[in-house]
Amino acid sequence: MSKSTNLPSHRVYAVTRQGKQSYWRTIGAAWPHGDGDGFNLKLDFLPLNGADIVIRKPRAEVDPADAVPEVATA
Repeated sequence: MSKSTNLPSHRVYAVTRQGKQSYWRTIGAAWPHGDGDGFNLKLDFLPLNGADIVIRKPRAEVDPADAVPEVATA
């Protein structure tokens, strides 16, 4: 299968730091090679401000509309 039909396994971020604060901006995605020895990257942006490029597995994000309401117990 081509990578266009597979979901990426990782996201690519540009991380800039200002004092103690870090700012993470998604700039692309990564797919593992079939043999597991590398990645293919698709970058939508290229940071020119000296930001670190970080590749991480995406976190599961919960849509608030899908959240189960909490039930109060007595």
